[in-house]
Parts: sequence; C-alpha cells; structure tokens
Amino acid sequence: RLPDESGVPVGVATRLGGSAVMRPQLGLIMNFYGHAGLRVVECGSRAGAADVRNQDQLMRSIAFWSAITIAIAFGGQEARAGNVTRVPNGGWVKYEGNPIMGGKYGTCFDISVLKEGDRYRMWLSWRPKQSLAVVESRDGFHWSEPPKIVLGPRTETGWEDDVNRPVVLRREDGYHLWYTGQAKGHSDIGYATSPDGIAWKRMNDRPVLSPEKPWEKVAVMCPHVLWDAQTRLFRMWYSAGEQYEPNAIGYATSPDGLHWMKHTANPVFTPDSGLAWEKHKVTACQVERQGDWYVMFYIGFSDEAHAQIGIARSRDGITNWQRHSANPIVRPGEGQWDHDACYKPYAIFDGQKWLLWYNGRHGSLEQIGVALHPGEDLGF
Repeated sequence: RLPDESGVPVGVATRLGGSAVMRPQLGLIMNFYGHAGLRVVECGSRAGAADVRNQDQLMRSIAFWSAITIAIAFGGQEARAGNVTRVPNGGWVKYEGNPIMGGKYGTCFDISVLKEGDRYRMWLSWRPKQSLAVVESRDGFHWSEPPKIVLGPRTETGWEDDVNRPVVLRREDGYHLWYTGQAKGHSDIGYATSPDGIAWKRMNDRPVLSPEKPWEKVAVMCPHVLWDAQTRLFRMWYSAGEQYEPNAIGYATSPDGLHWMKHTANPVFTPDSGLAWEKHKVTACQVERQGDWYVMFYIGFSDEAHAQIGIARSRDGITNWQRHSANPIVRPGEGQWDHDACYKPYAIFDGQKWLLWYNGRHGSLEQIGVALHPGEDLGF
C-alpha cells in the first residue's frame, strides 16, 4: 500500500520468488515499511536510493529492503537485488536526508528520544546554549524548529556550568531525567523530574553520581537508565574516565533515582584491544531490553578523534557481553556530514523498523542524523 491521500505512509507488501535474491521454492513474503519519500543509503557508503513515490522506484525500494532482511535472516550472507549486492553493517542504512537537526543551530548532539503515541520527542544537547532542548516529530525524520530549551546551566551550584547528555524515562508518575553537568574540567550526573517533559525540577543541588573510583578519573557522564519493575530499581549504565571522551562503561542501581550504588566489578564494558575500530575507548551507551537479552548500542573509538557505532548483548546487562559480528554498524561517510565520527546512538523499534539517531561530526560541527534497520531481529 502506498501513502494515502494525507501522505501518511502505510506500508507495502510483496511476494519475492525466483531471481537471484532467493530460490523460487523459498517464496518469501517480505514487508517493506517506508516513510513517504524516504531515501536511504548504506551506512558508510552511498548505494542505490529508494523512493516510494512511483511504481518503478517502489519496486527498487522493495528489493533493497528485502535484500537486507534476507541477509539478516540468513546470517549476513550475501544477497543480490537490483544494484544491492551485499548488506554491510548488519543491514543498517542511513537516511539520505541526513542531517535532520543542527546546522544553523550550531552543534546539536547526544540525545534521548521517546515515542509517545503518534509523535516522537527528542531531548538534545545544544552546545551554543549549554542547555538541554526538546524538539518533536511525527515521523522521526522531520523535527520542529527551533529547539526549545527545557533545562539550562546553573553556575551557582559549581558543577553544572554546562548541561548536556540526557536520558529521559517516562513512568506513570511522570518523566525522569538524568543529565551530565560539567564545570572546571569535571563531569557529574544530576537528576530532575517533570510532569510533562518540559518543566523540569532538579531533585538535588548536588550531583547524584560523581567520579570516585580510580577508573572514573575526573568524569562520569552519558547516563542511560531503565526502570526494572520486578526489582523496583532504576538501572543506570554510565560512562567514566577522561573529560573530553570517557574511557569505559560502568553500572549502578538506585531505588529512588537519587541514591546510587555502583557495581563492584565496574567497569562492566571496556574496549576490545583486538578490534581496531574500538581499541581506544568505548562509551556513551544506550541499553534496551529485547526478549531475554539486554542490547547495548555504544560508541567505539579507534583514537581520540575517530568514532563509530556498535552493538552488543548480554543476558543480565552486566556480564558476558557479546559483540555483533557486523560491528561497526554505523560508520563515517567519506566527505559527508559525519566524515570524522559517528557518536552517541539512541535507537527505538517502532513495531516495523529500528530508527537509530546519532550525532555525526565533520570538522568541529556535530549534527544529528538517523539510520534505519528493517524488522526487530538485529542479526546476532
């Protein structure tokens, strides 16, 4: 089905048999769910574009996404469909309309996103304002402008001259925000609550998490928090180490969001020296529950200036992390807006596809873009 009269994309399905994609006897039914006018490129390189506005382009679009889906289902083996001859990076593709936020507003980076009914809300770090701001979208690609500041710096507290790197969690009792406060070469994590995600009340004048352990050096930052209803605990994954880019990922729990107990075996996720793309540092993760697994989206650094995005999974979210064989799944694009680095992933599965927002850097400018993955199975 093509977009209806209102332009709302409603998806399309087709049966693929024969051709080089699959043997005729397999006869798979593949679903393609596209954004109206959506154009996508391979993560890390330009590939055939997909545009669902006419039948010819629609068929290429179906073939493109079907090839990716088939490759994922069959363990990343090569699949051929039209001009798509392989599926790199675990099947993730970049939206060709990237970047979707930044540019005229200066550096926008490190975000948190919630899908609420038929809209997305994104809380972003806005460097020129040293503040957190919010934008909204119906599709995850086109966002309201300008960003609206919802939490600014407080120099009087001595630790939050600059606020950034948020995570927002919504429960029945309202919205919960953990954020990074920076001042005097140090980073700490603060906590605020809100009835609507706009008007925030800081819950303490002091940080709720600070660098105390030797491995944490001068900075704890980039919190990601889940609420565990079974244990009645907030679970936080945070980055710690050096101020410019932290070194590894730690874990802590709290019954109230204010008082945290750090895991005794921290850090729980560290660089793999055998992987060139992440041998320097790993940081700024998002962790989501997917079935019996905790899936981590994270940044890996080959050196201080170059970063890419990977995924890993663990049964308990703490130990025995398994990295994806296709890492890094989002890579810089040569000469593109994300030429130098791809930072801070935040992913949501919308019921049909994954959307992964990230900030890319070219030179000194960071902007926000999005990559997509069809279906829920990430191909571990």
